Amino acid sequence: MGKIEITLKKSIIGYPSGQRKTVASLGLKRVHSKVLHEDTPSIMGMVSKIKHLIEVKNITSDSEAG
Repeated sequence: MGKIEITLKKSIIGYPSGQRKTVASLGLKRVHSKVLHEDTPSIMGMVSKIKHLIEVKNITSDSEAG
C-alpha cells in the first residue's frame, strides 16, 4: 500500500465536533501541520469526511516504484 501526506489547510473553529475529532484522530493539531499515513480504507474514510479542511498528496518512494 502507498502512503499519503495529509495537510490541515483550514481551521476547525466552527465545525461540528465529529469533524474536530476526525482531525485530531488523524494526528493534525494546527493549520499547516502535516502527517503521513498508510493509504487504508479507514484512513480514506476519515479523509473523505473532512476533505473540505485538508489537502492530500500521494507519496511514492523510489524503492516501491521498481
